Amino acid sequence: MSVQDKIRETVTQNPVVLFMKGTPTFPQCGFSSAAAQMLKQCGVKGYVAVNVLADDEVRQGIKEYANWPTIPQLYVKGEFVGGSDIMKEMFQSGELQKLLDGISA
Repeated sequence: MSVQDKIRETVTQNPVVLFMKGTPTFPQCGFSSAAAQMLKQCGVKGYVAVNVLADDEVRQGIKEYANWPTIPQLYVKGEFVGGSDIMKEMFQSGELQKLLDGISA
């Protein structure tokens, strides 16, 4: 299975997926930390967090998958939502909370 297939399978089989540097409990960059905190504040529990620092193939592959150059990357119901800046804008406007409302990850 190619790295693209693995990524596709991960984002389509899980309601909420965050590709990040580190883990939600031990983020390895400020942007990943902020993304994990926003999900926590939205009440999302049990989402899939993929630590891209653990696998260089996934780290590069996720950038190609979404054609998005930065990490973190949030996926909800198989769709790419955005990175930390987009998440922050959506969180501040209430859009992120609406998008995630009722999703049991």
